[in-house]
Amino acid sequence: MTGVDPPAADGDWSGVPGWLASLARSAATMDVPQAMRPPPGGGRPSAVLILFGDGPDGPDVLLVQKTPWLRRHAGQPAFPGGAIDQSDGGPVAAALREAAEEARVDPSGVQVLAVLPELFIPRSGFSVIPVLAWWRRPAPVSPGDPMEISAVARIPVSELADPANRLSMRYPSGRAGPAFQVGDMLVWGFTAMLVDRLLAIGGWERPWDAATMHDLPPEIVQAAAGGQDPAP
Repeated sequence: MTGVDPPAADGDWSGVPGWLASLARSAATMDVPQAMRPPPGGGRPSAVLILFGDGPDGPDVLLVQKTPWLRRHAGQPAFPGGAIDQSDGGPVAAALREAAEEARVDPSGVQVLAVLPELFIPRSGFSVIPVLAWWRRPAPVSPGDPMEISAVARIPVSELADPANRLSMRYPSGRAGPAFQVGDMLVWGFTAMLVDRLLAIGGWERPWDAATMHDLPPEIVQAAAGGQDPAP
C-alpha cells in the first residue's frame, strides 16, 4: 500500500522498554507468508493497533472481544482496528482512532513505534496494516460501543506464551492455525496468527504441542454461519 505514514515518534524512544524496542525493529521488517501477501491491487485498506503495556504481570497487550451478533468477526477477540477512512490519512491515525472508539484508549498516551508489513486476509478481502505501539501512559479502558465490543482486556504476554494456553485450531474449511485459550477468551484466526508471529519475533515462544488439533467451537461456527467461513 502506498502512502503509509511513518511511526509518530520515530526519533524518540526514550523510556521505551528494551524488549519492546527490539520487537518493534524486528517486526517492522518481518517476513510475510506468501499466502498473506496482498494480491495485485491489494484489498480493502484497514489497520489494527497492537498496543503493548507494562502491566502488574509484566508486558501485556490490549485485545477487544467482539459482540456475538456482528455480521463480521462475531464474538471474536481481536486487536482494536478497522477500515481506514479517507479522513484518517493513513494506518497510524486509523488504528489510533479505532482504539479510541472500540476501547476508549486515549491516543495521547500512546507512542507509535512501528508500522508492520501489510497482511492480506483472503476470506474477508481486507489488507491489514498492523501498527505497533507502546502504552506510555495507560488509562482505564472499556467497551466504546457495547453493541460492537463486549469486553476489553489487557492480556499478559506470559499467559499467551504459556504452552498450557496454546493450541492448534482446525476450521470448517479444513485449514488450521494457532490459537490461545486465555481465561474465557479464545483467540483464533488472524489475531492468533499475528500473536504467534510476535511471540516468535520477541523471543517469548516456548515449546508447545502444535500437532494436536482442536475443532473450532460450534458456537463460533454458528455465529459465522450467516456470513463467510470463519477460517482466516
